[in-house]
Amino acid sequence: MNTRSKIAVLGMVALSFAFSGNVTAQAMKEKTVMVGGAAMYPSKNIIENAVNSKDHKTLVAAVKAAGLVETLEGKGPFTVLAPTDAAFAKLPKGTVDNLVKPENKATLTKILTYHVLAGKYSAKDIWAAVKAGNGKSMMKTVEGEDVTFWTKGKDLYVTDAKGNSAKITISDVNQSNGVIHVINTVLMP
Repeated sequence: MNTRSKIAVLGMVALSFAFSGNVTAQAMKEKTVMVGGAAMYPSKNIIENAVNSKDHKTLVAAVKAAGLVETLEGKGPFTVLAPTDAAFAKLPKGTVDNLVKPENKATLTKILTYHVLAGKYSAKDIWAAVKAGNGKSMMKTVEGEDVTFWTKGKDLYVTDAKGNSAKITISDVNQSNGVIHVINTVLMP
């Protein structure tokens, strides 16, 4: 290897270390939460972060199919109850494929907006509301119907209008326009 080649290789290695150092410095500056193998940055909006989570590919595809990307990139604030791919996999076979069809956009939008609260509610806020409500707290979704939050031991849950319950598995994933709480079941209005 000639001198120029060695300098070029060393330069690329140095740049890669510098770049990874910047990412680490950014992660250290911001209180990030790991979701789906990716750091979620509070300086980024809901969509900018969600697209990096390996556990939320179905949710991101559904948000795109429903035409809600621009909304969730907006000012907010929003609280998003974000079902994982495993949560979507619990639905009857073919449900997701059917919902993302253009002719089912209204139904898909209704389901997705049922996972969004107007305002930013941290886990602490929700726990306080549950405590004040003697063990339960109903909150109105953007879709217009309520979900019910409750606790069991140290865990926080949410129940939909049909009686299905989802556990919040990762809470307080802060975003520039709100907060995400990861859930293990898809909620249905």
